[in-house]
Amino acid sequence: MNQLIERITIDPQICHGKPVIRGLRYPVETMLELMSAGMSIDEILADYEDLEREDLLAVLAFATQLSRTKRFEPVAV
Repeated sequence: MNQLIERITIDPQICHGKPVIRGLRYPVETMLELMSAGMSIDEILADYEDLEREDLLAVLAFATQLSRTKRFEPVAV
């Protein structure tokens, strides 16, 4: 999993420091939104030809790591 996550980069000069795929200006957030909207990995790869299957697996691995938290605190809105 660590090799996959290495594909995710964070640079203050790219997309305001948001996590992106290999510095390509494709935010992790955007790829997660596409997948959660029902797009398959193959459909995303067809639309973004410079991405690789491992990039999208890295997005999922990165999201998995972020979700590993010991405890959530409710936030008053």
